[in-house]
Amino acid sequence: MVKKLIAKSSGVGKNFYHELFRRPSDNPILSARAWPYAVNTVFNPAAIMYQGKVLLLVRVEDRRGFSHLTKAVSLDGMKGWQIDQEPTFEPDEKHYPEEKWGIEDPRITWLAEIKKYAVVYTAYSASGPLVSIALTEDFKIFNRIGAVTLPEDKDAALFSRKIQGKWWLIHRPVIQSRGEGVHIWVSQSNDLVFWGNHKILLSARSGAWWDANKIGLNPPPMETEDGWLILYHGVKKTAAGSIYRLGLALLELENPLHVLRRTDEWILGPEKKYEREGDVDDVVFPCGWIYVPETDEIKVYYGAADTSIAIAVTKKQDVLAFLRNCPAPDETDRY
Repeated sequence: MVKKLIAKSSGVGKNFYHELFRRPSDNPILSARAWPYAVNTVFNPAAIMYQGKVLLLVRVEDRRGFSHLTKAVSLDGMKGWQIDQEPTFEPDEKHYPEEKWGIEDPRITWLAEIKKYAVVYTAYSASGPLVSIALTEDFKIFNRIGAVTLPEDKDAALFSRKIQGKWWLIHRPVIQSRGEGVHIWVSQSNDLVFWGNHKILLSARSGAWWDANKIGLNPPPMETEDGWLILYHGVKKTAAGSIYRLGLALLELENPLHVLRRTDEWILGPEKKYEREGDVDDVVFPCGWIYVPETDEIKVYYGAADTSIAIAVTKKQDVLAFLRNCPAPDETDRY
């Protein structure tokens, strides 16, 4: 898409246009047709580099409507995918009843301190969605920590290292009673099990904004020289339905509660037919991204219309330069 950057939050200042993300012509790169067993749709994949290859942990919706996770691996992250012949990580209703209706939208973070990959995912049951965590070393055996939030809560991921001596979790609870907006929160933990010190990190805007009323995290935070890079979605309700678009924010490295920059305008939205038409129209929804140091590329893997998987590519330095020209948000808007 074509992106207009507004240099000042007031809207007064120099305007210019810049193509921040590009979509390869091979999009979508994965769909249900590629799956080795019968499914409805594949979308919203987590992504990470593992043993020199791109590993996706894909949300797969079966023909009942329930979701599980399946691993797909590729050398270049575009083609030649090797997909597990059966589900990689399935709901365990017997031991974890909060997973009765499926597990969804994973995010993967490598935790060097404990030398394990953390898979943060949404568990879904009659009580609603909530955040669960499992740890793995090989993406074959998963050790569940279990539920770490109350329902309704989702769109969660971990920071890759401890900050101020704590693990930090970004998530998106829904507070039904207030009706004032659904915001992005952050919580802290000593052990990845018990979480507290809950605070709003980013507030949904209101009124006509593209990210009014409801926002949520997409991939895990990416540590950069300028700060923690955040890619998040905003949901705008229209007469024709909801539109899911993406924006960026930058957080201070040693105090992520300090939001340094936030885009006023959305930077990626549904544009192509495969993003505009599907099981859920007008959705771009990434759960994973990968940084390639050799080319400075950030590859964003996203679900398109809850039906297929696509990729968008940008340069890290382009993103950081872009954000340096974005406004610093008013942090008094959080509460």
